[in-house]
Amino acid sequence: MPSQTPSNAPVKEHFRRKAFSFDALYNEQRFVQRRIRPGLIRRRQLAVDAVKSYDAPRVLDVGCGSGRVGEFVLEAGAREWVGVDFSDTMLQLAGERLERYKDRIKLIEGDFLQADIAGPFEVVLALGFFDYIPNSEAFLARMSELCTGSIVASFPGWNTLKGPVRKLRYELLHHVKIYDYTAAQLQKMFSDCGFSQIQIDRPGSGFLVHARR
Repeated sequence: MPSQTPSNAPVKEHFRRKAFSFDALYNEQRFVQRRIRPGLIRRRQLAVDAVKSYDAPRVLDVGCGSGRVGEFVLEAGAREWVGVDFSDTMLQLAGERLERYKDRIKLIEGDFLQADIAGPFEVVLALGFFDYIPNSEAFLARMSELCTGSIVASFPGWNTLKGPVRKLRYELLHHVKIYDYTAAQLQKMFSDCGFSQIQIDRPGSGFLVHARR
């Protein structure tokens, strides 16, 4: 989940209250989820592929939520997975899910921009994170500072069918502002952070970026 700043206070409260139902949305084992949200599986697989391209990498998962992706990257060979989130409920779920990997995980609760995080990391993940971030450039800059290899991140993009419904659900019903991106905007953001290889895909309504040094 996003950083805890005054403007993001409603986001924190939303994910504190909705932690269990939000976790269920990311259960790729459910048939409905596989059918209506194929992008979830695609981004999980890209994260796994990025991890496998390094020899036992350290992985930083920003907005790690309940640790669902963390489970897969640890199985893929990450020697350490560091999950950062400001939702204590989400981190509790992550700790329970990853209990068998307890010697290879670290959970950090707090604001990513201010948290004490010891880098570097070969792989940085930010999946389902940038949807709620007003100052995305600052977050990406810090991820870049901590990253020596690859960043795998997802970004929402405007969709004429899903966009209005999504805006209504989050902004009017839950008072959580959400943000959309364009491919050109993402290209510039990652280029400005020093990434020379930037792959941008659109598996669904949003974007999936794999950027390398």
